[in-house]
Amino acid sequence: MADTMEYKCPSCGGSMEFDSKTQKLKCPFCATEVGIEEWEDVQEEQAGMQQGDTCWEAMGGDSSWTREETANMAVYSCQSCGGEIVADKTTGATACPYCGNQVVIKGTFSGDLKPDYIIPFKLDKKAAKAAYKKHLTKKKFLPGIFAKENHIDEIKGVYVPFWLFDTKVHADVNYEAEKVKVWTSGDTEYTERATYDLGRSGSLSFEHLPVDCSRKMDDKLMESIEPYQFQDAVPFKAAYLSGYMADRYDVEMTEGRKRAEERIKRSAEEALKPGISKYDSVETKSSDVHIVDARYWYVLYPVWILNTTWQKNQYIFAMNGQTGKMVGDLPFDRGAFWKYVATRGVAIGAVLYALMWMIIYMV
Repeated sequence: MADTMEYKCPSCGGSMEFDSKTQKLKCPFCATEVGIEEWEDVQEEQAGMQQGDTCWEAMGGDSSWTREETANMAVYSCQSCGGEIVADKTTGATACPYCGNQVVIKGTFSGDLKPDYIIPFKLDKKAAKAAYKKHLTKKKFLPGIFAKENHIDEIKGVYVPFWLFDTKVHADVNYEAEKVKVWTSGDTEYTERATYDLGRSGSLSFEHLPVDCSRKMDDKLMESIEPYQFQDAVPFKAAYLSGYMADRYDVEMTEGRKRAEERIKRSAEEALKPGISKYDSVETKSSDVHIVDARYWYVLYPVWILNTTWQKNQYIFAMNGQTGKMVGDLPFDRGAFWKYVATRGVAIGAVLYALMWMIIYMV
């Protein structure tokens, strides 16, 4: 007896049947329709994904440095946080962009993997300072030090290293959705909750997903100043580093890949999530995300960084050197806040006092 072939629905997992009217496979449970060839393509893709671990293919070109490229480059080391940056030998002693302490020249640059691409700075220091000042004007209770010109001059242009990933994925996600209905009858309020198990499947593509590969740089901070426009990227040349610093990568691709896979998984779950307008809440129960056709590059992206310490707390400000998007922690001056409250309190008290005497006089 021949084996029975089951055609599972890519949306809900139910058994699909051929519909003679549409000439497609149709799910009797969720009404999803899929062409025969389309269904076969999905099955072949899934079969390929189940054969083994994902093979991540390096897409860079020549990864070795030439003697001419490194002749004028030096490594500077921070004795406080351990950070190492690359810059021109003419840079001399400077402040560490990550902790603000002095860095000293460690030696001639050598070794490291050469970047495949670089996005040159589109915004210069003048533009970065102007954007920073504008950002500060929106904050009422900042310490005075943040508005001082000599402090703003400490902002530094740094090329931050990133692993860049291109992937195609197929995801099967199970969700739990809830609808809540509330009504009143007489003096009694009733609440009805209905839960639904939902399944979604789909294929997605991710292009140029960045993961910073510097342990000194806060990952959330770097994600916050995304996106970068990769169309401005050019093949790496050492001349682009002139006048700027470049952080040395210390996160290997295999480690960075794990972060990329986590971001891909979260993004796939969110992309396939059923329309929230139909339900009051939708939560992910489980997901199975298969990554295929995975590729990676090593790139440098431009970031303006300002590191400040105030009352023994460290604050870091970062701005995307291509788009101008900025984020960062800013301190809160409690003294200025309470002075403001007290001033307002006196003013309000004076107004109330005057109104009181006006009422008494009118009476």
